Amino acid sequence: MSTFDEDLFLKGLEQRKATLGSEYVEKNLAAADDFTRPFQEAMTAWCWGFGWGDDVIDAKTRSMMNLSMIGALGKMAEWETHCRGAINNGVSKEEIRAIIHVIGIYCGVPQALECFRVAGKVFEDIA
Repeated sequence: MSTFDEDLFLKGLEQRKATLGSEYVEKNLAAADDFTRPFQEAMTAWCWGFGWGDDVIDAKTRSMMNLSMIGALGKMAEWETHCRGAINNGVSKEEIRAIIHVIGIYCGVPQALECFRVAGKVFEDIA
């Protein structure tokens, strides 16, 4: 049994590029080697094809959920990537601020401050 599903991979690749940008995704895939390529392919198929490919939740809402969860986990490199993706999916600066407020309430002020710091960098980069 193969762990690779070409249809889910292609669906995921399309969604991943739509959210994170083709250049970013192509750079990540090109940097994959024999050690990391299986994970890149599986993550693209599973996370982006299966998870993001489910149309029950629209991309904007999914981005908002991801910012909340990734912010709660304190995975700031991923939070930055998904902050950029959230903006691509139509999440406004005001909505990102509100998400960070919720992160502060449930995960603590220090984590909210980290999110504000990273979001500020993202907004500065895209201005």
